Amino acid sequence: MTVLILTCEEDVTADMVVVHLDATGVPVVRLDPADLTDGVALSGEYVHGRFRGHLSAGGRLVGISGLRSIWVRRPGTPAARAAAPSEWLTEESGQALYGMLRGSDARWMNHPDAARRARHKPWQLRLAQRCSLPVPATIVTTFPQAAREFAERYPDLVVKPVSGAHPQDPPRAVPTSRVAPDADFAAVAFGPTLLQRRVAKRADIRLTVVGETMLAARKAAGPDDEVDVRFARSASSWQPVDVPPRVATAVGEYLRAAELAYGAFDFAEDGDGTWWFLECNQSGQFGFIEVETGQPIARSIAAWLARPGPEDRSSANGAGSAVN
Repeated sequence: MTVLILTCEEDVTADMVVVHLDATGVPVVRLDPADLTDGVALSGEYVHGRFRGHLSAGGRLVGISGLRSIWVRRPGTPAARAAAPSEWLTEESGQALYGMLRGSDARWMNHPDAARRARHKPWQLRLAQRCSLPVPATIVTTFPQAAREFAERYPDLVVKPVSGAHPQDPPRAVPTSRVAPDADFAAVAFGPTLLQRRVAKRADIRLTVVGETMLAARKAAGPDDEVDVRFARSASSWQPVDVPPRVATAVGEYLRAAELAYGAFDFAEDGDGTWWFLECNQSGQFGFIEVETGQPIARSIAAWLARPGPEDRSSANGAGSAVN
């Protein structure tokens, strides 16, 4: 059975996982939905209560019923590179591709429905609270007066985008920044603003979770106490660190509730050693962590994706496998 990876061609992080899958002899098909109708083709047939579906990419043909797992890494917009792209074609292509894949028995990392929900930062913060993860006092508001009152209660604040776009995604990416003591909150009325109590951190924590495997890395805060580690230039490097048992339990509960198989958690470690939850990126990068720490993240993802699929399990139990 085959592993399907949905991602862009330039995704070197996915390349790291493909290397491990190739080494174990697990078939892999990698495609970008952006190439639909121009390099990627699909077909699904629904007749007499049976479904026959196929995908073609790079000269490879794979049956949808023959997929053991689907890794939704960083796929492009469906049909974005078609000969005559349009909003209509994108909608039709997305409905066709993801609609067919949703009908498979493959395991997802992560399922599109769960991934879409998990992107919402306000939802993340509430779920983290329910799972007993420490969350800095936060407000998301378009009321200037509410922002002013929040600043009076928590004078040391940071402001960050609600969407949390990555630095490599300009012009939408905005770094987390400290709020000046004399800040004028009038502009809050023109767009949702996320204000959060600043954690006086001594380190940043990245916790990468793959299934039941938790791999944490720690980076000591620089002398200037950079607020946003994604944009900071620090001489410190990421180092492996153990996950506190309480954090591990809470994070496991978070992922089960979110129905995620993969999550990249960002924490701020304060002077007392408490890990404060900042966010969970359901498709977060891990290559830079693996390179600096040597942690086997790519291998762990490959192992999760390569686990036996439904047909493999049927064969192992002596049952015949249906050919769709």
